[in-house]
Amino acid sequence: DEDGVLEEIFRRLGIEQGRFIEIGVENGLECNSLYLIHKGWRGAWIDGNPQQKPVIESRFGDILRNGRLKLHTGFVTAENINELLSNLKPSDAELDFLSIDIDGMDIYLLQALTHRPKVICIEFNSKFPAHVSKQPVYNPTGGWRGTDYMGSSLLALSNTARGNGYTLVGSNVVGINAFFVRDDLVGGLFPDAGDVQALYNPPRYWLCQDHFSVIGHKADFGPYVDLI
Repeated sequence: DEDGVLEEIFRRLGIEQGRFIEIGVENGLECNSLYLIHKGWRGAWIDGNPQQKPVIESRFGDILRNGRLKLHTGFVTAENINELLSNLKPSDAELDFLSIDIDGMDIYLLQALTHRPKVICIEFNSKFPAHVSKQPVYNPTGGWRGTDYMGSSLLALSNTARGNGYTLVGSNVVGINAFFVRDDLVGGLFPDAGDVQALYNPPRYWLCQDHFSVIGHKADFGPYVDLI
């Protein structure tokens, strides 16, 4: 459903083709910006796992070579996020979309952010209900341990975003990602904007269980040429 959420957000903002950066893409097949690439957007992917680099290069070689997509391998921290975004931005124009999914320390990247993308998508930990504000202890070298110690509550993220000039406008039905729009763009476009209680979705991981099942179909980009 996240592709649909983003489609509607950008439709309301009047953005057809823009520029993105996504942090935490794994092999590129399940990230938030893949649909945007299909629509002709330009951007950059960042992932901390060097083993994903050759996988991405083999599947997305054409758009990497023509410059529509950039790839950076390395960990993103609160200390280096702004420098990385400056180096990877597709142009001097505004960044339209930033996605952050690093399985834990996401809130600290949001807190440190000095760039001003129009829309931000960030993972939250929906095990915490809407009225609870919780975030993990900052550890720039820590990774996900496979447990539910994996990120901040929606309220904590909303409070941090509000301090940076962003308003919560929604979360996806599975209870994984939250969506924020820059304050100067919100206007009257988003009902319940900023209302964490109204926009919170609880964890409904079973809705995407078949996507990861050995019985279901695994994602495969295939040997396609340039997407546009």
